[in-house]
Amino acid sequence: MAESSDRIIDKEKSRMQPNGAPRESKLSPGLYIVATPIGNIRDITLRALDVLAAADMLACEDTRVTAKLLRAYGITASRIVAYHDHNAETMRPKLMARLAAGASVALVSDAGTPLVSDPGYRLVREAAAADVAVHPIPGASASLAALVSSGLPSDRFCFAGFLPPRQGARRTALQELRDIPATLLFFESTRRLAASLADMAAILGPREAAVGRELTKLHEEMRRGTLETLAGHYADAGPPKGEAVIVVGPPGPGGGVPDLDAMLDEALATMSVRDAAAAVSAASGRPKREVYARALARGRDDGSSR
Repeated sequence: MAESSDRIIDKEKSRMQPNGAPRESKLSPGLYIVATPIGNIRDITLRALDVLAAADMLACEDTRVTAKLLRAYGITASRIVAYHDHNAETMRPKLMARLAAGASVALVSDAGTPLVSDPGYRLVREAAAADVAVHPIPGASASLAALVSSGLPSDRFCFAGFLPPRQGARRTALQELRDIPATLLFFESTRRLAASLADMAAILGPREAAVGRELTKLHEEMRRGTLETLAGHYADAGPPKGEAVIVVGPPGPGGGVPDLDAMLDEALATMSVRDAAAAVSAASGRPKREVYARALARGRDDGSSR
């Protein structure tokens, strides 16, 4: 018989200290891959807090970033060690020795889910090869947050990480991705955002896209439009602050530029120009002002109700 919601809540409360911090409890030996917030510090799971409180060792990209998260939840930071690209070759054997001795080790990145454009997969591979248990502790992910809020097809997607910083190599990489029948996800430095979007427009063609910036933070932004329109916007506005995720629709139906004229004709059959523009803008992701101007240019009325 399934437990009642009240009983489950009471059990969870019993696992918390009076100050709201998780109580430490013995973890089974193994490597724990723990997702942490990508911006909003409250975007962390109760299970992740349990693991961070109880693990014998925490391996993280930047000890200062992880220590700040631990302090926010009243968790001691005395068991932290740095594990990143620059020290991985020397630290990995030490972590493997602790795992082999039966310790519980939690691996975290600065933000989001470890191993997604972050160091760590070699440690996971060695742990698995040594028959060490590997436990995923799922949670926040910038790429998935951008995908589900982009308005682009999400039934099939390809995460491509960071593109090369130089234009020639970047365009070569985009050529390899051009015919993949899926929505494409990229991480990008905001100072290269305009250049990368322009190269995407040139190589991938006229596709719908979205740029997510500062996701889950105070100044969160999701800007939608064609690759060409977005490239022009960031070229004119200059590099924005924060970090960016680019979501590009797939080739062909679902990812190409929608036929706005056909959508407008259908909407205008039953709506005023303003209402039709609002509906088509919401459905296509194109700016309302642009859609409204397009309707007027096709000889429609001045916005009075039909």
